[in-house]
Amino acid sequence: MKRKLVLQDGHVFEGEGFGSLDEKLAEIVFNTSMVGYQEILSDPSYCDQMIVMTYPLIGNYGLADEDYESKSIAMSGFIVGEYNDQPSNFRYTRTLAEVMEENHVVGLTGVDTREIVRIIRDYGSMKALVTDADTPIEECMAKLNAFEYAKDQVARVTSKKVWYSRTPNPQYTVVAVDCGCKLNIIRKLNHLGCNVVVVPYNTPKEQILKYKPNGLFISNGPGDPENVTPVINLIREMKGVLPILGICLGHQMIGLAYGAKTHKMKFGHRGGNHPVKNLSRDKIEITSQNHSFEINVDSLEGTGLKLTHINLIDGGCEGMEDVENKVIAVQYHPESAAGPEDSEYLFDKFVENMKNFGGAR
Repeated sequence: MKRKLVLQDGHVFEGEGFGSLDEKLAEIVFNTSMVGYQEILSDPSYCDQMIVMTYPLIGNYGLADEDYESKSIAMSGFIVGEYNDQPSNFRYTRTLAEVMEENHVVGLTGVDTREIVRIIRDYGSMKALVTDADTPIEECMAKLNAFEYAKDQVARVTSKKVWYSRTPNPQYTVVAVDCGCKLNIIRKLNHLGCNVVVVPYNTPKEQILKYKPNGLFISNGPGDPENVTPVINLIREMKGVLPILGICLGHQMIGLAYGAKTHKMKFGHRGGNHPVKNLSRDKIEITSQNHSFEINVDSLEGTGLKLTHINLIDGGCEGMEDVENKVIAVQYHPESAAGPEDSEYLFDKFVENMKNFGGAR
């Protein structure tokens, strides 16, 4: 079915629809990963976003039951150069289009993704509409102009109740505050001997301490970190009480809790090949990233957080640490299932902090 993508600046791209044939309004961004579209589809951090994939062929290896990053799908759409609906992969159980249709995720294929990415790169991420090809352009622009970004994404993607991920012979218990947590983070903690208690984002300190945890994890998630005040306040209360690890949105909220500032980036970082320098090791790590907001480097002064990692492309803040209180925060994803593994040592460091802070159970 002929459909079209209409951007906030008036650009129109016509192609073939796949997945859901709903009409969708969302923020449009791009991702430079060459693999991992299933992990992207199921990452709650993409809530309310349409993703333009720079890699041209999408769908060719299908979806496998073991590879989802969450139990629900929160993203709005995929914009791809060429969609393949006949996967060649012995592990696949569903096609991408089947899962997208069931979860109301729109798709558009047969468009010039290179041109769309250049527009986003030059002018920034913006509002976008996917609709039927015959929808009048005046109607499309009216809808785009009236559309406002939501501020409740974390509340929508968080777990609605406490759940557990246990491991044989556990050494530690970690409470994970779920702001849109990727499942591979939980798997990494399990692999390192941690039972994980996953709690909703607005769980109070008193409830968390009832689980007698050795450490606290603040997860990734969607949206503006300044909107997630329950977690920012929780971090302030838990600083010095337990070792803390924060990833992506968790990293940003740790910064805000300490008094640093954040800002929205022009088009963000999304992909599996972002170079980051570890300042303490004097080494370069290739990282997987997905974020629209970042910490202002200049705002770290006087907060008690030390800059530990920087982005080699734009100099942005990629990591921070409070050594005294054993708080670690990184902007990128050290657990990425479909990306580089240069940064897995951060989980080891978190476990070491728990060992030195209060000992194993």
